[in-house]
Amino acid sequence: MGISLTTDRLLVREWTPDDAEDALAVYGSTDVARWLTPAMTQVADVEAMRARLQAWAQEQSGLLPPRGRWAVERREDKRVVGGLGIRPLPPHEEDLEITWQLAPHAWGQGYATEAGLALLRWAFTQDVEEIFAVARPKNDRAHAVAKRLGMRWVGETAKYYDLNLQVYRIRPADLPEGRD
Repeated sequence: MGISLTTDRLLVREWTPDDAEDALAVYGSTDVARWLTPAMTQVADVEAMRARLQAWAQEQSGLLPPRGRWAVERREDKRVVGGLGIRPLPPHEEDLEITWQLAPHAWGQGYATEAGLALLRWAFTQDVEEIFAVARPKNDRAHAVAKRLGMRWVGETAKYYDLNLQVYRIRPADLPEGRD
């Protein structure tokens, strides 16, 4: 079951292979990829990105909501400016993690927060009690987005990805009131 979430400026939707060029601006960017490893490596070219999008689409069909990966499309020009995900955190896959990645040209415009709030609101309709975000200590942008999403810092751990990470958590009651 695919989702489509609309905010004032954005559409959160399933990825398609046609998104490869815009997605490469996100996942092929060194400025983005440096924060994603080891969970995901930098994508080298459009064909590799297309193959990754196809793999995500195949994987998506077998996932229980709210797990998945979605494109963040700007409504005004239908350009994909980023991606969102909700996935189980390693190593035990007991906790769910929300992720957000934006192309550097889309940074600083509030898109991660706007799209992330829409996804979280939907996710909490899927019988989920809490969602986490993890970020490296020096990833100031990720920390700021987590806070704007209403997430609360709960500590630091090396439990996930074998890295020293800052951990944020949100529960339905923590969601900010109002529009996305």
